[in-house]
Amino acid sequence: MAFGISKQELKEWKTAVSRGEIAYLTHYWYDSRFPEYKTVTKVGCSDLVRLRQWCMEHDLDPIYIHNRMPYPHFDLIGPKQAEILRKASLDSHVRRFNL
Repeated sequence: MAFGISKQELKEWKTAVSRGEIAYLTHYWYDSRFPEYKTVTKVGCSDLVRLRQWCMEHDLDPIYIHNRMPYPHFDLIGPKQAEILRKASLDSHVRRFNL
């Protein structure tokens, strides 16, 4: 379940993903499998070739892509999440969610 984002932010992410762009959506999140992490960044793109390439460029295994059309995405958590957000010049996500 996602917390800490607006309906407008979700709509904008979905629109960008649908256009085949690499889009980032960070939100608060809880999963009992990963109790040490409080946030996730969903990196989405409807162009699966492009999303796989993005994964490989960031040393991430594309096997973990959630291939859920129409919004395929890769979930970033932990130290790699903040590292990639900074590389993508998304410091606002890092500050907003205290990463």
